[in-house]
Amino acid sequence: MSTEPPIIDGSSADAQNANNNGSFSQTKQSVKSGGTRKSLPSPLTSAKNNSAADSRNMRRIIAEDPNWSLATVPLLTELCVKHIVDNFAEHPKLNELLPKYKDKVLEKISTNLPLSVVSHLVCDEGYWQRRCKATWNVCDVSKYQHNWKRMFFERHIEYIIEHFVPETTEETQLNNTLPLASPYIWKLDLKQLLPPVKEEPNKIPDDVSDVGSESGLDTPSMDHFEFSTVFDKLPHLQEFSITYGVRDCGMNFEWNLFMFTNRDCLLLSKCIKKCRTLKVFKLHRSKVDDDKTRVLIAHILDHPSLSELDLSHNMIADSGARAIGKFINGRCKLTKLNLSNNKIRANGAAAIGHALSKNTTLKLLDMKLNRIGDDGGQAICQTLTKNTTLENLNLGSNELSEPTAAVLAQIVIHNTTLKYIDLSCNRLGPDGGKQIQEGLEENTTLLHIDLRLTEVGQESEYSINQMLKRNQEMHRELKVQKEQN
Repeated sequence: MSTEPPIIDGSSADAQNANNNGSFSQTKQSVKSGGTRKSLPSPLTSAKNNSAADSRNMRRIIAEDPNWSLATVPLLTELCVKHIVDNFAEHPKLNELLPKYKDKVLEKISTNLPLSVVSHLVCDEGYWQRRCKATWNVCDVSKYQHNWKRMFFERHIEYIIEHFVPETTEETQLNNTLPLASPYIWKLDLKQLLPPVKEEPNKIPDDVSDVGSESGLDTPSMDHFEFSTVFDKLPHLQEFSITYGVRDCGMNFEWNLFMFTNRDCLLLSKCIKKCRTLKVFKLHRSKVDDDKTRVLIAHILDHPSLSELDLSHNMIADSGARAIGKFINGRCKLTKLNLSNNKIRANGAAAIGHALSKNTTLKLLDMKLNRIGDDGGQAICQTLTKNTTLENLNLGSNELSEPTAAVLAQIVIHNTTLKYIDLSCNRLGPDGGKQIQEGLEENTTLLHIDLRLTEVGQESEYSINQMLKRNQEMHRELKVQKEQN
């Protein structure tokens, strides 16, 4: 395509040549030597006369990628954030970043990073929430004071211990994880403990009775995980709950999977004694008998901080109950005691009742599903004339009848601290119901009595509920007055 040059006077040929060569100095010298230039080319004129200068006729560069655009090029800060995220395991950088970039890194780093990298470095709750939900399907953080980091480490340590097989599993993982998790563990709830894998010395004949197999006398030693190394590395542990047994064993059920040996009891008792920060101890569904109870109580007799003891669903009888009575009669600070579903009878209940008459800290006593009978029930109720701290008493399913109800009716007239009583699943009868009704007429502090399946009669039950509603209304009014003052 041809273009016409701009119109320039012939006498200005030197200046034109100088302009074509791109030398401004030579042009200036030629003008001084006598040449004259009429005018410089106008951009408008050159655009009209030069089609190449027209934007409509210019050539365009088309990229091979139709989606390519300068707008999609990431910012340098974004590239830096991505580099930090991709290399966080090898080169963790977090505290050196500005807050806005720190938040972006925390949102993108992987939930599979080694605990040695993130345990002490990452405190952001959002990251630990993502990690918890990526590990478990159900995450109830309310059980951990709404602290996601604490929830992760407590459940992680629980998983390691619950799947630890003595004499088989290496302790490397547990020993490496405990120093990382120890600042964040306040509670451990172990729902199972696996026994060691050992072969029995002799095969059990086919004609052996079920009673012999349940005794466990012909089985090898099945000592479980030893907690001494764990407790030494958990300076903040306050709650410890444990069950010696195997969950979901299915068709592989054997009695030796549910054995709490004497050595287990001794080692555990020593650990509880050494853990001076422990406040709640629960040992349930573990076949704890009288001998093991005495060993345990002997070690925790002077524990400085234990406030809740749960030995429910075991095999504790009168001898073990006497040891527990000695415990609550001593210098302990126990406020809750749960002995439900054991084998305690009248003598054991009498020992606990005697201890209650001198105890000044216990607020809850749960003895449901035992066999204390009327003698044991009366022994416990009679001590409530001297006890001034117990607020919650559960004597459900204990073979109680009208004599116990008669004593309790006399107690509620004078006792002003009891607020909740459970007498369900006892045959108190109509006479027992009427006596409790008469006693409640002079009581203004009792708020709840459970009389389900007690055969007290509908009239007595209705009258008792009406008096309890009266007490509840008075209690609410007093509470409102205290808040206003």
